[in-house]
Amino acid sequence: MRTTQILLRSGLTVAAAAALPLTLAAPSAVAVGSGISVSTTGSTVSVTTGACPSNGSSFGNASLLSSGQANFSQGRQASLTGTSTSQSASWSGVSPGTYTVIVVCANGSTAGTQSVIVSTPTISATASPTRGVLGGVGGAVKDYGTVTLVGGAVLVATGTVAAAWFLRRRSKPHRL
Repeated sequence: MRTTQILLRSGLTVAAAAALPLTLAAPSAVAVGSGISVSTTGSTVSVTTGACPSNGSSFGNASLLSSGQANFSQGRQASLTGTSTSQSASWSGVSPGTYTVIVVCANGSTAGTQSVIVSTPTISATASPTRGVLGGVGGAVKDYGTVTLVGGAVLVATGTVAAAWFLRRRSKPHRL
């Protein structure tokens, strides 16, 4: 039994070692959408590619399809602009949702297809308080005067005396 396991393990190792050069020599499959790069910033969707050669007047078009649209001509189209090495297009004011971006070059070939999710933009505060939050100071909204501080000290002292009198009376109920 032990010899069978050793032979089985070594046989699998030899088979894997023999398949490795064949795997490395095989042409790799190119996924659809690898010729384009899609990004979002807030409600703006941008696509960049380098796969579309110029036909003299344009590089091609890009289309932004929502979930219900299945055809290139149904989406919001934008012309590719740029140089012979990098072309781009963008759409602004895109509402939140899932979209598909398709780039078709001027020669009719598809440069790529990629899905993108546009999320709700986050709103951030642009102004900060001039004095900060003043957390822990005890009056973060207003500076109190001497009269208020003396009144607070009297209240604290009265509470301390009352608590001591109550505890003393409780320990010896026959005393005042």
